[in-house]
Amino acid sequence: MNDLERADPLSDPLAHLGAQNMTGRRALVTGGGQNGALPGVGYATALLLASYGAHVAVLDRSADAAQRTVERIVADGGIAVAVVADVTDDLECERAVAEAAAALGGLDLLVNNVASGDRAGIFDVTPERFAQLIQINLMSAWYITRHAAPILPRGSAIVNISSVGVRARGPGMPYCVAKAGVENLTEGSATTLGPQGIRVNCIEVGAIWGSFAAANMDEKMREPRRASTTLKTEGSAWDIAHAALFLLSESARWITGQILAVDGGPAAFLPPGPPVTSVSKSDHALA
Repeated sequence: MNDLERADPLSDPLAHLGAQNMTGRRALVTGGGQNGALPGVGYATALLLASYGAHVAVLDRSADAAQRTVERIVADGGIAVAVVADVTDDLECERAVAEAAAALGGLDLLVNNVASGDRAGIFDVTPERFAQLIQINLMSAWYITRHAAPILPRGSAIVNISSVGVRARGPGMPYCVAKAGVENLTEGSATTLGPQGIRVNCIEVGAIWGSFAAANMDEKMREPRRASTTLKTEGSAWDIAHAALFLLSESARWITGQILAVDGGPAAFLPPGPPVTSVSKSDHALA
């Protein structure tokens, strides 16, 4: 029995913590840089965690993008540092985790948010592109987690970012294959790291409109995507960030190995997107 259970059982044992208080927590958010006029999930999550008191390491492959997020956090009164790394490289990930931990004095929270994709079919891409998408969307989360896990103390939490695309019946896309792997990685990590007191959960991102969507499709698709949700409203990166805040907080202390869909409700039909292409040759973009 811990200190919380020794308290009055008729009183809320978490009330003293405040609503999702992150004071003193140290977070690493991958893909946390910001580009353009719309927020990405990593940017929104980094800002939200900092606003609740966390010290945040913003990891991005672009030094400028990472610094933009850091500057916004600092301007808002928070504490943040930029970490630049290519998360498709294991040694780079090892260095990035060590750098973030050294700068913040340790790590308690991890958000694996890096993502890249298009609507090319699973058999319509080159082997090199297929491998690239698996590396970016799945292997990056494994690399970062495997280096972070040994230094995360009891009570730490990890959130992985997936997509509702993993539940789509088709057409199959490498992006969805990779994100399905992220969800399996989440469940496996939760049972593996649970005895160490580390929680691992995952968020399935729905048809939100943010930097990732805007980079891959025309704005005219916003309305049919909105209409495809049960709530008939459009979500944003901030909706995902608030879900991540909850799962990382002590309010979710007894939740692990779960996949939370933040999607405005089950779609009556598959949200539309750009036409499926034959062979993808476009450079990847990180969310």
